[in-house]
Amino acid sequence: MTTVMRRTPRFNPTVNTYRAGLRRGLISARIQLTTPSEIVGTVVMMGLMVVALVFLSQGTFASASVDLGAMGLPGVIAMGVLFSGVMGIVGVLSMDRTNGTLLRSKSVPGGTTGYLVGEITANLISTVVSALLMLIVGLLLFDGLEFASPLRWLLFASVLVLGLISTLAIGAVLGALVSNPKFMGFVMMPVMVLVGISGIFYPIVALPGWLQGIAQAFPLYWYGLGLRASLLPDAMSAVEISGSWRLEWVFIVLAVWAAVCLSLAPKLLGRMARRESGSTLAARRRDVQQQWGV
Repeated sequence: MTTVMRRTPRFNPTVNTYRAGLRRGLISARIQLTTPSEIVGTVVMMGLMVVALVFLSQGTFASASVDLGAMGLPGVIAMGVLFSGVMGIVGVLSMDRTNGTLLRSKSVPGGTTGYLVGEITANLISTVVSALLMLIVGLLLFDGLEFASPLRWLLFASVLVLGLISTLAIGAVLGALVSNPKFMGFVMMPVMVLVGISGIFYPIVALPGWLQGIAQAFPLYWYGLGLRASLLPDAMSAVEISGSWRLEWVFIVLAVWAAVCLSLAPKLLGRMARRESGSTLAARRRDVQQQWGV
């Protein structure tokens, strides 16, 4: 009598968790990209940025070969990614801690990891779509941009993705530390200050030396610099610090920020998830209701 041995299919919980998270992220991204209110919000913000760049295009900086509008386009794209990557993840994590979504994710194996993968995936897709739309509008409206060679495309894509990874990782770290939506302002304020000193709308060499040093310690300046290198004529590097694009430092700084935050985020998010319970959720909801007078 021959015994037939049936091979048991291998089950990898980690792979299954990430697959479920990706599916969740794709569904969430589709909802964001097709919901009228989300579309209107994105279009309004892009419109405001374009209007600001059009006004800036009336002026130039020193002997620059392009106007301030074209110079500001890479920085605006970088700023949009920063807000979407950092504030988007922080806002989602803080809100989902309040409405119980994060607590419910603990009820399934790998639920917290899958939840985070899904939110990052959705944010990444929607941010890339917004950045590409802004790039297309800028190429149509502003003269002097150079984006006709495959090397330019590759540089733009590389900087965009690496910068997005670093900002999403920073957002995950900060989101794990923000326990209540009312504390979002404590994240927003330093982000706005960082935008102001990172040379988004003007060359950073116009700032005092000590402010230039602070700006260079954070990824936004390098993100904008890398995008400027991919979109502006090579001659425009003359108005940058050291008179060059310093691309090696662009990738080094962004990679270091991404690596450090990606190593910290899982630990902080795991600790945050372990602290979630029905009692903490109820207390947080009471706090929010008292805040809004409900």
